[in-house]
Amino acid sequence: MKEFKAIALEGFPLIKHGDNIAKIIVETARRNGLEIEDGDIIVVAQKILSKAEGRIVNLKEVVPSEKAKEIAEKTGKSPKFVELVLRETRDVVKASGEILLVEDVRGLVCINAGIDKSNVEGESNFALLPEDPDASAEKCRKEIRRLTGKDVAIIICDTYSRPFRRGQVNFAIGLAGIKPFKDYRGKRDLYGYILKVKNVAVVDEIAAAAELLMGQGEEATPVVIFKGLRGVVEFCEKSSARELKIGKDEDLFREAL
Repeated sequence: MKEFKAIALEGFPLIKHGDNIAKIIVETARRNGLEIEDGDIIVVAQKILSKAEGRIVNLKEVVPSEKAKEIAEKTGKSPKFVELVLRETRDVVKASGEILLVEDVRGLVCINAGIDKSNVEGESNFALLPEDPDASAEKCRKEIRRLTGKDVAIIICDTYSRPFRRGQVNFAIGLAGIKPFKDYRGKRDLYGYILKVKNVAVVDEIAAAAELLMGQGEEATPVVIFKGLRGVVEFCEKSSARELKIGKDEDLFREAL
C-alpha cells in the first residue's frame, strides 16, 4: 500500500530579519517530536524567507514614477503600490481595472509581482518575493545538512491564481535537491499505449498538498515536512524552479488573456 505523511510544524515562531530559517525548522521539528531524516521534503512558505531576508518594504517610502501613475489610473491601484510592482517586473502582461499581471524579474508570471500584504506586520509594509528562491532553497538545504547530517529536499512555495480556474493554489517557486518533474513520456499506460505528453510537475503537486496544512490565515504553520515520497519523486544535487517556466512560444494562454 502506497502512502506518505505530511506534517505541519506547530509552534513556529514569528520570523524577523536575519533569522536562520533552517535552524528554526530543525529546532521546531524537535520540539514537535519529529526528527528530520534523509529523503524528507521540506516545503517552506516564501513569506518567512522574505521576512528573514529583509524583503519587507514600507509603502510610505516609495516614490511613484510617471509610468506607475499611468498604470495606477488604469488599474485603480495606489501609484506607490504600482511602483513597487514595477520595480519587481520584467514585463507587464496585462494592466486593467481587474488585474495587474506581470512577468517578474525571476520569470514568474503572477499578479502584482507576487507582492503581498497578508501576514506582514505594519499597516504600510508589504513583502516582496525572495530575490532568488532557488538560492534561498539551496542555502536552507545546506544548512539543514550541516545541522542534522541529513539530505533533504526543499521546496519554496507561494500561492497563485490559475488561468481559467477560480481559486488559488500553492506552486513551487524555488527548489533544492529535487527534480521538478516526474516524466512519463515514452512509457506505456495500462493498455500498452506510449505516453507522449505526461510530464507531471510533482513539486507543484507537493506544494499544493502542503497548503492544506499551512493555510492562509492565522494558522502560523509555514513549514510542512513530507515523509515517504522517496521512490515517488527523484532527488538530485542540482535543480531549479526555472525549469517549470515555459517560453512564449509554448504559452497556450497569453494570447487568450
